[in-house]
Amino acid sequence: MQGRVPGRVPAGGGCGVRRLPRAWLVAAGLARAAQPRSTRVAAVSGARRTRVLHFVTGGFSGGATQVAIALVNAARAEGPIEPLLVLRRKRRTDPARIAELEQAGVPVRVVAGWSHLATIRELVRLCREFRPDVLVAHGFSEHLWGRYAGLLAKVPNLVHVEHNTRERYTRWRIAQTRWLARRTARIVGCSEGVRQVLLQMGMPADRTIAISNGIRLEPFADAESNPLPARAPGIVMVSRLSKQKDHPTLLRAIALLRARGLLPPVLLAGTGKARYRASLEKLAGELGVDGQVQFLGLRRDVPELLLGHRVAVLSTHYEGMPLALIEGMAAGCAVVGSAVPGVREVIRDGVDGLLVAPGDAQALADALERLLRDDGLAESIARQARLRAVEEYGRERMNARYEALFLELARDAGTARPD
Repeated sequence: MQGRVPGRVPAGGGCGVRRLPRAWLVAAGLARAAQPRSTRVAAVSGARRTRVLHFVTGGFSGGATQVAIALVNAARAEGPIEPLLVLRRKRRTDPARIAELEQAGVPVRVVAGWSHLATIRELVRLCREFRPDVLVAHGFSEHLWGRYAGLLAKVPNLVHVEHNTRERYTRWRIAQTRWLARRTARIVGCSEGVRQVLLQMGMPADRTIAISNGIRLEPFADAESNPLPARAPGIVMVSRLSKQKDHPTLLRAIALLRARGLLPPVLLAGTGKARYRASLEKLAGELGVDGQVQFLGLRRDVPELLLGHRVAVLSTHYEGMPLALIEGMAAGCAVVGSAVPGVREVIRDGVDGLLVAPGDAQALADALERLLRDDGLAESIARQARLRAVEEYGRERMNARYEALFLELARDAGTARPD
């Protein structure tokens, strides 16, 4: 998209659709008459619940998509919210995953991702059919295109959810984000660390809040019946194979442990670009740890993997809210994480985990050695880590906070549809 940032809406503003560039209006088909109620998605013409549309990337590998799916699943049963999940098609969008969602009864639609205008145009059409009371745009850069579509479709309430502390924001993208923020009911950081970054970007403090992401606790219910001494003395890291995650520092730490006589198996679960994986495999070979390190790829049995091993680690350059690390805590693993925003919120150093300086292989090796050699310390940390995960980071808590937010916005805007 070219050109200057659109101007402010008039006093008393509303959504400011009239000030959007004419090209966007035409491309999105705003001049067309709204479709009749009979064409709404999923035959919702008789529904009286508050309708919430979640728009997110269709890449599936990131936390944003998982949180959006979780919120839609939480609202599917009879309750005050009727959800719709809309995924933006990516090259890595897996048709099999879409089919799984559909077979599970998840209300899901996929919009074009080959251009921003195509995404906006198709999302406007879906908004006109579904007529959401709240549009929730998750993650970068989907929060831009989702909110533009929401403005064009005159959705009463827009919500921007930011899922990371560092994204590819150019000056133009920041300007767009600030312009959209003035037309957004709430801006949500998935952790307090993300909220602070949003405030530094110029987001309005009175409408910028933090709602911590949560995980499903049920898959880890057997953690206490799998005591740490009975588990394999291995190290598990669950994450995408991407430059955000600092696998090289972990591999260097493993090489340092090897020099100290410690040879724990290391299991890396997660997918990524083949070229990046190849570079990590090459580094493991150069460091002489390729016999210890297994690249597992995509695993659907992550809970079982964690429940069977003693240590979970997250070596990373930046995070929003580290769900994989929280899963390790819920599984009763002793955990180690890089001391970056998001991770620092979750781990209390020396109590329910160990924090190390990001990018410091020596510090990471020292922390891992402490847990591998000191069974008492590892068991204490694992016990406290599980307690913290269960008390603070269950998905039900996250779901309840988002539901309360959506109902509040719909009620305040006068759009709620009581039964």
